[in-house]
Amino acid sequence: MRHLKAHRKLGRTSEHRNSMLRNLATSLINSREERIVTTLPKAKELRPFVERAITLSRKARSFADNGSDARALHLRRQAAGFFHAGNTTVSEITGKRGQLRPERTAGVAALRRLFNDLGERYKDRPGGYTRILKLGHREGDRAELAIIELVDNPREVEAVEAAKKRAKTTASKKKKSGRGKEAKEEAAESEADES
Repeated sequence: MRHLKAHRKLGRTSEHRNSMLRNLATSLINSREERIVTTLPKAKELRPFVERAITLSRKARSFADNGSDARALHLRRQAAGFFHAGNTTVSEITGKRGQLRPERTAGVAALRRLFNDLGERYKDRPGGYTRILKLGHREGDRAELAIIELVDNPREVEAVEAAKKRAKTTASKKKKSGRGKEAKEEAAESEADES
């Protein structure tokens, strides 16, 4: 029986697998296009991992709106477990001749973006924040590739708005051309009636 065997091992130890999922989640949230290309099994494992983090940010947004900042902070700290921690042990000044401390890592930026942008975007959506699109097989090892992307991303919203605008303009052109034909037919009928 296959009890308690819920996830794919992906040919890695548990530490390596968790680190890889954190890196993929960070890449997905920080990417400008809000999509990454990876293999299909990795994408299928990444989906619930990322969606749990987005759900935490969505809940934190609702708690912050209700005035319960302590609960929102708790959820933010829970979501931080989905990303690498960053430069937490670096002192104010590093050891090389007083150089300034390095910038925080991508995990910290991903957490900031998750709670500032994505929590607001998905506040009314009860789940299903990601989409997986199959790409076919990769040359070389024939691994099945997939795109995993966040739904309702700005590129997708622009495309929907452009399609609506196009449909509206074509509908108005059809109405105008239809009215023009009717007007011409009525004018021709009235001329025929007069003669």
